[in-house]
Amino acid sequence: MGIDENFEDEQDDIVILTDEDGNEESLEILDVITYQEKDYVILLPVDEESEEVVILQVDEADEDGESYIGVEDEEILNAVYALFKERNQDSFEFVD
Repeated sequence: MGIDENFEDEQDDIVILTDEDGNEESLEILDVITYQEKDYVILLPVDEESEEVVILQVDEADEDGESYIGVEDEEILNAVYALFKERNQDSFEFVD
């Protein structure tokens, strides 16, 4: 799954995620997709030259903000990515 960064509407929605080792990474929120009654956030790493998106499940929000869960189910990842492509076909150039 990949995306070419040639898109018109540049969003300023940046989140900083921290992994289990304490490493921080800045990611741009491209979209939020609802699939099977769960929300998934589509993210693009800011600091890397990667054109691959990251898909995480949105966990319940608390007073500290939202948290995200990694998705390991390939069927869910593919379905969410397909919905993202369909919804954003005019904003992004997709490369598979």
